Amino acid sequence: MTRHADSQTQKKILDLFAKHPRTRLTPAEIQRRAGFERNDLQLIIDALRELCREGKLVRLKKNHYTLPDRQNLVTGRVQAHPDGYGFLIPEDKNVEDVYLSRREMRRVMHGDQVMVRIDRKPRGATEAHIAQVIRHAQKRLLGTYEEIDGKAYLIPMDARIGSMPLKIAGARLEKGKVVAAEISRFGTAMPPPEAAMVQVLGDPADPEVQAQSIIFRFGLSSSFPPEVHREVMSAAYEISESETARREDLRALPIVTIDGENARDFDDAVYVQRNGQGYELFVSIADVSHYVRPETALDQEAYARATSVYFPDRAIPMLPEVLSNGICSLNPAEDRLTKTAWIEFNGKGEAIRSRFFNSVIRSHARMTYTDVRRILVDKDRECLERYRNLVDQFKLMEELALLIYANRKARGNLDFDLPEAEIILDLQGLPENIVRAERNIAHRIIEEFMIAANEAVARQLTAKDFPTLYRVHEGPDQEALEDLAPFLLSLGYRLPQNKKNLPPLEIQRLLESARGKPEERVINRVLLRSMKQALYQPENIGHFGLASTCYTHFTSPIRRYPDLIVHRMLDQALRNDKPKPKEREDLKSYLEEAGKHTSERERHSMNAEREMIALKKAQFMMTKMGEEFSGFINSLANFGFFVELDDYFIEGLVKLSSLTDDDYDYYEKEYVIKGRRHGRKFRLGDNVRVRVARINAFRSEID
Repeated sequence: MTRHADSQTQKKILDLFAKHPRTRLTPAEIQRRAGFERNDLQLIIDALRELCREGKLVRLKKNHYTLPDRQNLVTGRVQAHPDGYGFLIPEDKNVEDVYLSRREMRRVMHGDQVMVRIDRKPRGATEAHIAQVIRHAQKRLLGTYEEIDGKAYLIPMDARIGSMPLKIAGARLEKGKVVAAEISRFGTAMPPPEAAMVQVLGDPADPEVQAQSIIFRFGLSSSFPPEVHREVMSAAYEISESETARREDLRALPIVTIDGENARDFDDAVYVQRNGQGYELFVSIADVSHYVRPETALDQEAYARATSVYFPDRAIPMLPEVLSNGICSLNPAEDRLTKTAWIEFNGKGEAIRSRFFNSVIRSHARMTYTDVRRILVDKDRECLERYRNLVDQFKLMEELALLIYANRKARGNLDFDLPEAEIILDLQGLPENIVRAERNIAHRIIEEFMIAANEAVARQLTAKDFPTLYRVHEGPDQEALEDLAPFLLSLGYRLPQNKKNLPPLEIQRLLESARGKPEERVINRVLLRSMKQALYQPENIGHFGLASTCYTHFTSPIRRYPDLIVHRMLDQALRNDKPKPKEREDLKSYLEEAGKHTSERERHSMNAEREMIALKKAQFMMTKMGEEFSGFINSLANFGFFVELDDYFIEGLVKLSSLTDDDYDYYEKEYVIKGRRHGRKFRLGDNVRVRVARINAFRSEID
């Protein structure tokens, strides 16, 4: 209800300013002129603060507010340069980047969302000034401890944050130690920011200190607040007979889980049986919504995290382990509460009917992708004997999964064939090898069954007109594809340019035509980079990458909060408890907010996972200094090009400054780096030999 009231307050304020666009008003004047009640002043102040954060209003001197002048105000994110200056990257893609002087950069940090004022000077010159900081991106930072003139300072480890030392309050330490700190006062045009010490991590050369630094910087924590622990420990987790009686009993079905060797939380279990010429698929998903009730401390913490984060050597769970690895996890030979999607397929693998129900299951086996591959592909005698009662079941799963995949492929599903790295760790948690991650028929089975269940749930909620959170994916911008056209043409490939909305089938055909050829990897990469990110929202616009008109996330509620939201909506649909018009409006507002939050948290966790993998790769390469490797150029920039090594799926930077035979320039439109005098070229996909010259494991940098 509060969220709805806030949105109505904001709308009322914006409507007032829309009628009087040049007006400057105080909160009290807004209260009077917009017709608010006497006790609404705090509500107005809160709404004004949020509107300023979003850049929809500007706060002026003496507590006056007005609409931003779009002619000389630009909103965007700060991109800092190690040399002290920076740029504003505007939210409006039609506006050019704005240069920020060193003086202006003292007030902001890399990643801050700000509004700048463009002042016109004589002879056409312009000057940018920070008008408003909408949102600070850096609240916590890492640095090394130093003492200057007897005072404690933090030297930021990320040069983009700033090269100036920050005053830091705390005990005296050994110089050079890594310190985790929080900003206690942000900088202005003159005094620099100040920080308060949070934790001393230790020696920057220690691999565990390097890992903990990433965890701190991304604000992750494996511990939970005391109130969450109290709720979790006081809850009853035994499954009562009365609860079992309310559900469909599937415990007799030989249902199984199939996951990776190191998995500890099992969201999903599957079973397939013949139905005449067709098939029946059971996808049973852990009923997390039974244990995580709305508005509890546990629910609020799960919402704040929004997702589990998986690193090569550890996990930061969304839910406490007593749930994620315990009562919610579909462990073998244990009764578990689930939500089941039952889907009937015809002999061609087309879904013809589905139903959904609360159930209780007992997993008959904890299968790994490797063991299923040994049964279906290797015909391994030991595995065939050990799982002889399930072998026919796995064969039936393979049969159905391949039919479903063929149908998805026919409608244009995009399957980017990019190898992923698997980091092999030793007993100390240090990387001892990096290999290509295996992808086999067992992965295909689970992937197809989960997609089928997600689509079926999305169709059900849409057909019943229940608001829900869709997983959507927009197609690539026409401009992005047009920019790619010259590069693709240079390799002998072409995408239709005259179609306004290019169907995924066209991109799939291009990917298929490059399959098995030397340029396959680079074409996959450049096309993938042209795609937009998938996200969560209550409006269904389809999923371009899956060529799906209606898609959601339902199958991983232990590790994704959007799935938990969908479970709750499915519960309502099963009860036929349709929201009334006022409830529907509140629910839509909540889903919009939840979609934005969970999408942001997903990107945040993905960035953390990427950084940890990059760190492990840098740690692994520390033993390879001076060695030579073959690789290929997978991306270009104005400062150099990145090379992916053939042997280890590791990427390193070749700086242009290290190429001493010529002066090189980057031609972005042509996807080429070219020497000025001799014309030597470096293109995407070129095979090169490189030498490992420098490694900064703490920053995950490999030159």
